[in-house]
Amino acid sequence: MRFSRRQFLKLAGAGAMCLTLGSFGVNVDEAFAYSKKLKIEGAKEVVSICPFCSVCCQIIAYVQDGKLVATEGDPDFPVNEGALCAKGAALTSMYTDDHRLTKPLYRAPYSDKWEEKSWDWTLDQIARRVKDARDKNFILKNDKGQTVNRLENFFMMGTSHASNEECAVIHQAMRGLGVVHMDHQARV
Repeated sequence: MRFSRRQFLKLAGAGAMCLTLGSFGVNVDEAFAYSKKLKIEGAKEVVSICPFCSVCCQIIAYVQDGKLVATEGDPDFPVNEGALCAKGAALTSMYTDDHRLTKPLYRAPYSDKWEEKSWDWTLDQIARRVKDARDKNFILKNDKGQTVNRLENFFMMGTSHASNEECAVIHQAMRGLGVVHMDHQARV
């Protein structure tokens, strides 16, 4: 759509006038409240905690028919006062986005296509490859003959998309394998 210079100036002037009206006492809070109400109308409000870091910002989750429809920061919580970081703000889309993968995909070595696989097959492959690599590279004793039980060729990088509880379980699993090189993306 093309605008003439005159039409553009009229439109820009009308926009500036609308913005100025707000400072003269025209209150648009009702319009904003109405538009917000439409998205979550009839939804149950559930207070929860953002799972992404140890700050544990409080969030308000809106659930309708057993499905998450929206989230927002809790303005009454003293730590975040309703504000959320980028990860917390994207919480709804993490669970509801149509592009989110829900089935394992596998790409064979030297292949150019992904194949859909079952969870059983995928977990068996992961377990087999981890066990084989661990058996091949596990260090039972150091040069002094001391028992060290370590695996130095593995590295585990944590993710801020895992909850605190998930991170604790992953950490313990890696320690159980003997992994000594670990870090976390939220810290990096």
